[in-house]
Amino acid sequence: MSEERKLAIICSKGSLDMAYPGLVLANAARMMGIEADLFFTFWGMDIITKDKVDHLKVVPVGNPAMHMPQFVGGLPGMTDMATTMMKKEIEKLDIPPVREFLEMVHDAGCGIWACKMAAEMMHLTREDLVDEVDGIIGAMEFLEKAEGAQLLFI
Repeated sequence: MSEERKLAIICSKGSLDMAYPGLVLANAARMMGIEADLFFTFWGMDIITKDKVDHLKVVPVGNPAMHMPQFVGGLPGMTDMATTMMKKEIEKLDIPPVREFLEMVHDAGCGIWACKMAAEMMHLTREDLVDEVDGIIGAMEFLEKAEGAQLLFI
């Protein structure tokens, strides 16, 4: 295949467990020489917001993959416990924290984009976002960047 491969990932969820899939895939793409762009929208904006990126949580309520009764997940302290457990497991795998991972994929050449509509809806400016964000762009501009790419929605 003579055409260069491209990957575009839309990150729409802002919990700790949903931050890693896009980052891992973008990192793998860059390691393989595949062009990659991440587009953060709606609650995914938390992943790139300076005052939220270091405080992402794993929420067990409504998550059947947690393998616990829903009422248990709603008990006080369960979100913090699930978050602590996931952070420990991630650390064991030598996977960096989200902020560091954003830095790493950006340094590897991955584009990191914030959704203009979501930023406006959440009253976020460029100054509210981590330094690795390449810009705040609209959906049509992202689709232009993603032309010819394999598109993933997370």
